[in-house]
Amino acid sequence: MSLLPLSDSTVMNWRLLVFGVCLLVLVEDVAVHGKRNAKTVTFSRTPRGYWRRKRDTWTSGQARFTACKSPLSPKDRELLLDHTHETGFHGDNGSSFTLAWVGDGTGIILVLSTVSVPSDSFHEGGSTRLYRSEDYGKSFHDTSNAINNAFIKKDFGISTGPGNPQQVILTANVPFTETRGGVIFTSMDAGRKFRSVQLPFHPAQAIQFHYQDPKYLVAISIDDGLWLSQDFGNTWSEVHEGVQTFTWGSGITLFFSSSPKGTVEAARRGELILRRTQDFGQTFTTIAKNIFSFGYIGGFLFTSVMEKLGSPRVIYVSSDQGDHFNKAQLPSATTEQFYSVLDGDEDMIFMHVDNPGDTYFGTIYTSDDRGILYSKSLERHLFGGEAKSDFTNVTSLRGVYLTNILEEGGLIRSVISFDRGGQWKFLKKPENVECPENSKKCNLHIHGEHSPFSGIPPMLPLSEPTATGLIIAHGSVGDSISATRPDVYVSGDGGYTWWGTLRGPHLYSILDSGGLIVAVEAHQDRQINSLKFSTDEGQCWNIFNFTDHPIFLAGVASEPGTKTMNISIFGYRPDDDDQPMWVAVTVDFDHLLTRECDEQDYVMWLAHSEYGSDSETDGCVLGYKETFRRLRKLSACRNGRGYVVSKQQSPCPCTKEDYMCDYGFYRHEDTSECLPQPGLLNQTLEICLNGNLDDIQTIGYRKIPGDKCEGGFSPPRKEDITKKHCEKLSPSSSSSLPVERSKGMLAVIVVCTCIGLIGLVIAAALIIMSRKTNCRRRSPAYRFTVLQLQEEEVCVNSESGPSSKRRSLEGPDDSDDDLIE
Repeated sequence: MSLLPLSDSTVMNWRLLVFGVCLLVLVEDVAVHGKRNAKTVTFSRTPRGYWRRKRDTWTSGQARFTACKSPLSPKDRELLLDHTHETGFHGDNGSSFTLAWVGDGTGIILVLSTVSVPSDSFHEGGSTRLYRSEDYGKSFHDTSNAINNAFIKKDFGISTGPGNPQQVILTANVPFTETRGGVIFTSMDAGRKFRSVQLPFHPAQAIQFHYQDPKYLVAISIDDGLWLSQDFGNTWSEVHEGVQTFTWGSGITLFFSSSPKGTVEAARRGELILRRTQDFGQTFTTIAKNIFSFGYIGGFLFTSVMEKLGSPRVIYVSSDQGDHFNKAQLPSATTEQFYSVLDGDEDMIFMHVDNPGDTYFGTIYTSDDRGILYSKSLERHLFGGEAKSDFTNVTSLRGVYLTNILEEGGLIRSVISFDRGGQWKFLKKPENVECPENSKKCNLHIHGEHSPFSGIPPMLPLSEPTATGLIIAHGSVGDSISATRPDVYVSGDGGYTWWGTLRGPHLYSILDSGGLIVAVEAHQDRQINSLKFSTDEGQCWNIFNFTDHPIFLAGVASEPGTKTMNISIFGYRPDDDDQPMWVAVTVDFDHLLTRECDEQDYVMWLAHSEYGSDSETDGCVLGYKETFRRLRKLSACRNGRGYVVSKQQSPCPCTKEDYMCDYGFYRHEDTSECLPQPGLLNQTLEICLNGNLDDIQTIGYRKIPGDKCEGGFSPPRKEDITKKHCEKLSPSSSSSLPVERSKGMLAVIVVCTCIGLIGLVIAAALIIMSRKTNCRRRSPAYRFTVLQLQEEEVCVNSESGPSSKRRSLEGPDDSDDDLIE
C-alpha cells in the first residue's frame, strides 16, 4: 500500500459512482449531557452501493440575510496553498476513520481505519490500519506493524488517557468463542511503540481510564465481571461478578451496580445492589439496595429506587460518596417515565423529569447545593424519542444555557437562560435577518439534536471556554423551528444578540481561542473543494479553494482546546481502481496570521451587559460582574497558544434576581416576585436529613447556588434541625448494617420480628376493611406543579395494577438507564 501526497496523476476523473452518505460522530470521553470536548472523532462512510446519493432537498426558507464573503488576495491564496497538505490513503478499504489526539500541543494524531464485523467472528476480507502524524495531520505514516497488523474494534478500539498524557490503548477484535481472553495494545509514548497484552477476559465495552491517574484502568467483561488494573493494563484482577455499570467517584472511589446472585433482569425489576470500593476491590461497602440505576456528577451520587413494590420511582442523592443518602424533593416517576441529569457541578444540578404519557417533554428542576431541594426551572422541556435533549451549557460565558421547548400545538421553540436556569427567554431575532412573512413571533430558533432537517449530523451549539462569549449554531428565524434548510448564526456576547453569518448548513470549528473560525459547506449531493474562514467572529468570511480535486465531505477536525491554527478536512473520492479513497487535507493558518496580538488589539468587555440597565447592577449575574480582556473584532492577529483568558470580578448587591422561588412559591410571569402558592400559606417544609427533621421556614426566596452577591436584598429564611427523629431516608435501610452480628443483636432482631408479625396481622385487618371502599389516602408527594406538596384522596381499583400505553424512551418500560446522560 502506498501513502503519498496526491498529485494530478494519482486522481482519476470523477464518474457518477455511489459511495454512500458520510456521517460524523463525536465520541466523548465523559458521558455528561451537553458537554463536548472530544479527543476522539470518527468519520464513517457506508459501503459502496448501499446508499444512493440523494440530493439536498431543503425547503427554501423565508428569512433572508446576506452573508459577507470575499475571495482571498492572490498573495494570501498562494501563502495558504504553500501550507496546505493533502494525503491520500491509497488501498485503504476501511469504512470509518477514528482520529485521536494524543497529548496537548504535541501535534500527534492517531488515525484508526476499521471495518464493521460481528464481535464473535474473524474478519479475513479486510484489515485494520493505524496511521500516525506528528505534525498536526500534515503527513501520515502507516504504523500498522506496531500492532502486528491486528484487527482493532470499531466501536471502542482506541482510548486515550485523561488530561494530556501520552497513554494510548487499542482493543483488538478477537473472536471470544475461540480464545480465553481478549488482546489490548498499550503505548506510553503517544503511539510510537505498542506493547501487546493478553487479557484474562473479553471486554464488553471500552476500557476506562481513571480521570486523573492513567495507570488505573477498569473494564467490564462480556460475562459481567468487573476487572481492575493498577499498572496500565499489564496485570488484571477480577474484583466482582454480575456487574451492570460502574463509574469513578472522588479519589480512587469506584461505584458499581451488580445483580444479586441467582437473579436475572435485576435492573428491569429494580433489584440491583449499589456497592463502593475505595481500595481497588480489596473490600466493598453496600451503600444501596433495590435500585434501578445510578449516576455520579458534580460530586453528587444519584440512585433511582422503588421504595415499595408497585410504587413510583424516586431519586435519592448523596453528597458524601454514599455514606448518607437523602430523598430528593422531586416528582416521582412511574415505570413509563424517567429522570435525566442534564448538567451539574458542586453547586447545583439540572434535573429533567419526564411528564406522564407519550409526551416527549418534561420539566427541568434545579437543585440547592445539597442536591436535595429542587425548584422548577422550565416546563415543557423537549426530550425526544431518541432519549436526546438540546440542553446545552454555553461554556464561553458563565451562567448561560440553551435548550428547546415543545409548546402546545407541537411547535418547537428555543429558549435561553443567562442565570443558570433562574429565568428563560426566547432568543432575539438576529439584527441582519428579516422575519418571514406572516410571522407573529419572530425569534431565532436553534437546530440541535431534534432538528427536523437531515443531511448533516445533529450538532449542539458550539462554544469554548477560551473564546469568550462566542457561540456558533445552526438555526432558523420565525415562529418556531421549521423544516427549512438551516443557516449558521453566531453570537459574540453569549447569546444576547445574534448575527446571520452563513447560508445553509456547514461544519465549523473554533481556532486560536476564537480569533479564527473555519467553516466548510455540508452537502449530500455534491463534492466540495473550498473552505471559509473568519477573523472577526463571523461578521465576514474569506473563501479559500484548498484542492483542485473536490471530495465528498466526511467531516472536519481540529485539536481540542481551540489553541491550534490547523484544520483538517476528511473526505473521499475515487482511487485508481474506482474504489473510494480516503483523503485528508490539512490547512495551516499559522503563516497567514503571523502578527502576534498586542495590547491595542484587545478591549475590556463587561459580560452580561444590557443597554439601558442600571449602572449598579448592569452585568450582574449570580452576584458578581465579570470584565473580560478580549480581542477586537477588527484585529486580524494571532492570540497564540499561550493565550489565557483574562478577567476581573467585582461583587454586586443582592437583588431578587439572585434568588430562586422557594418551596410553596412561584415566580409570577415577567416579574421577579415570588408569590405564595394557594393552599400552602404559612406552611413549613419538613425534610428528613440523616434521621432528623429539617424544618425550613421561608417567605419565598432561596439563594441560587453559587451566587456571590453581597448586601442588598436579604429575605429571612430559617432552617433548624429539630430533635424529633424521623425515618432515616435511604435507598436501603439495611445497607449500613454489618455483615456479622453479635448474639445480642440477633436477640433484638428476634424480638423486632415478633413485633413485626403482630403489626402485619393488624395491618392485614385494616387492609381488608379498606377494600370495602377501594379508596386510600395518598402519602404526601411532590407533584408536577411548583413543588406543590399536597395530600389527596385517591380512589383506586384494587384489582388492577399499573399499565403503560407508551413506549419507554430508553429500553423496556421499567428501564431507567438514562438517569445520567
